[in-house]
Amino acid sequence: MAGKNFALIGVAGYIAPRHIKAIADTGNNLMAAYDCFDSVGRLDGSFPECYFFTEHEQFDRFCIEQMKTDNPLHWTSICTPNHTHDAFIRYGLHLGTNVICEKPLVLDPDQIDNLMDIEKQTGHEAYTVLQLRLHDSIVALKKKVDQDPTDKIHDVDLTYITSRGKWYYASWKGDIRKSGGIATNIGVHFYDMLQWIFGAVKQNIVHVMSFDRVAGYMEFEKARVRYFLSINSDCLPQNAVQGEKRTYRSICIDGSEFEFSTGFTELHTESYRKILAGEGFRISEARNSIQIVSDIRHAAPIGLRGDYHPLAKLPLSAHPLGWSNKL
Repeated sequence: MAGKNFALIGVAGYIAPRHIKAIADTGNNLMAAYDCFDSVGRLDGSFPECYFFTEHEQFDRFCIEQMKTDNPLHWTSICTPNHTHDAFIRYGLHLGTNVICEKPLVLDPDQIDNLMDIEKQTGHEAYTVLQLRLHDSIVALKKKVDQDPTDKIHDVDLTYITSRGKWYYASWKGDIRKSGGIATNIGVHFYDMLQWIFGAVKQNIVHVMSFDRVAGYMEFEKARVRYFLSINSDCLPQNAVQGEKRTYRSICIDGSEFEFSTGFTELHTESYRKILAGEGFRISEARNSIQIVSDIRHAAPIGLRGDYHPLAKLPLSAHPLGWSNKL
């Protein structure tokens, strides 16, 4: 089967290289790319013939004209800031292509319903990247939990600290209106993994939330989860600091560490393979995780009450740019 033609929106972004690699590794062609930033020399590695645009109007004109030819675009991939995903998914569907969008799919659950209506109107499909569901260790864990007695409830501690510098707060990622905040920006894939493995959310409590961290408690059908997410290196545990590591990822289940530190490098390519084979995750699959992060974002933190993650006790930090600690 001949390769498909792709357009990529957000080609200068952090996650775009994984999509470029996935398009190349699956034997497809990146025909057109758009980004308002022009640092896109990464295209030379796989698609030096790709047309690149820094103005959406020019990109749109090219795409529309290409759709009139006998070599049209088939797919639009989206790697843009979170708050723009909804608009660009709409664009790709109305253009006449199927769409692959990075997580978080959107910021609000209602947007998923609207996008599904557009899928029906256009006859095209939108997919999201939920790569942790393809990780071998996580797939094995889900299989194990599915085989547990129905009344088995697991105790889980999730800790994810991925250090970011001052640039983060001056970028769109530091703006909760654009990124959705810490829970959405660095945690949405973990929340998706948890609900996929342990079932529907029964309770969602936020203990602490600030510009650089969020901690809370969630109860699923098959698990009680305490979580702590942060982008502040001051929150790193001592063993990570001694190892000069800037990222710390830990999931402890019933007192035992769940190991999944490797096996991430090819998951975007595997996601593309699944999507192109008609086995990918449609946008409706993202609803539960988007609801979770939306509820977290709109919650009023209750403080250190009830069953909270041990790191929730860490003192709050002053904003590195001198802004208010309040969201």
